[in-house]
Amino acid sequence: MAGSPLLLGKMPLHTCQSSNRCSFSYNPRSLESVSCYGAHLRRGINAKLHLKGVLFSGQSVCCHRLKPVSSFSSEDAHPISQEPVQLKRDKTFEQWDSMTAKFAGAANLPFLLLQLPQIVLNTQNLLAGNKSALLAVPWLGMLTGLLGNLCLVSYFIKKMETEAVVVQSLGVISTYVVMLQLAMGEAMPLPHFIATSVVVASGLILNFMKYFNLLNPEIWHFWEDFITVAGLSTLPQVMWSTFVPFVPNTIFPGIIAFVSAMLAVLMARMGKLPDNGVKFLGSVSGWTATLLFMWMAVAQMWTNLLNPENIKGLSAVSMLLAMIGNGLLIPRALFIRDFMWFTGSSWGSIFYGWGNLICLCCFNSISREFFLALTIGFLAWIGLTFWRDSKAHGLGSPFTSLKELVFGP
Repeated sequence: MAGSPLLLGKMPLHTCQSSNRCSFSYNPRSLESVSCYGAHLRRGINAKLHLKGVLFSGQSVCCHRLKPVSSFSSEDAHPISQEPVQLKRDKTFEQWDSMTAKFAGAANLPFLLLQLPQIVLNTQNLLAGNKSALLAVPWLGMLTGLLGNLCLVSYFIKKMETEAVVVQSLGVISTYVVMLQLAMGEAMPLPHFIATSVVVASGLILNFMKYFNLLNPEIWHFWEDFITVAGLSTLPQVMWSTFVPFVPNTIFPGIIAFVSAMLAVLMARMGKLPDNGVKFLGSVSGWTATLLFMWMAVAQMWTNLLNPENIKGLSAVSMLLAMIGNGLLIPRALFIRDFMWFTGSSWGSIFYGWGNLICLCCFNSISREFFLALTIGFLAWIGLTFWRDSKAHGLGSPFTSLKELVFGP
């Protein structure tokens, strides 16, 4: 998930014990799930060394993994087993833990190259003066994907999934370059692009300051408030705007969502929300980021249906890389039982990657034999993922892994 990324509310505060494992308590005035101080301090000192190794291999952190977590809300960081005895990690478990970390690290390569074919194609069309071809790439879809990736950077920084942080950051940067080209080709309004540039620059700076443990907690609290309000305001508005002119052109969905989000955040800050409401608000932010990322695929496929003559402006290589990159993240999301991450990665792989390849195949932009081979390979990968995960966790059936992912152990 180039990722949905991705915060608020009465969230578990991490306190460190002598074993450097984190325990959890609740602070009614905190809107941040604060990471273990000792872990963050060590990570801040070694982050520069870790980041280089993680970029393509994922090996630098795979030996220091947290236990898998049951993550229907993806905000609860409780281990699957609450027993004092550690989960028995046999050879199969440790191997699959290491392999999923490496897969997540390897996803950086396709995501690094993901938008490159589209960028090259856009550049060729711009130089040829064929600005209309850039309309094949919907700027609203790009915007939702970019905001989703940006919010997911914050989410994965707090979960200490470094490979996913790099993946989502690459998604932000590469998508922003495409939006720059769309603005140059007048396929995206300039005021919207300027506002997006300010948000992207601020978000990347704040997230990486947080990663290197250089950010004041109050500033981070404010950023979490901002991405919650911005995400909840943007999602319904872009969903509505995608279907204009089939629906009236109005900003009321965004305004209603903005007012509702502001009220919810202020009430949470003042301690006026009940415990369940604050916890729900905390999970909403991450899910909103994931839905923003997921909507990029919907917007792209809707554009394909409305303007099939512009399908040649869509890069088949970019769609293939999206399918591969998100597919490599699926095993890790399943292994740590992060339902939100699994949903976003699966959606990106199936709908944004494989789904758009269907459109290209229907319009003869790629061969049917090539598409069939990709489909068989993708289905085999999903089957292998669930089979290996069930073996690693000592489960009797791959369907049990899916059940634990959605409903917990």
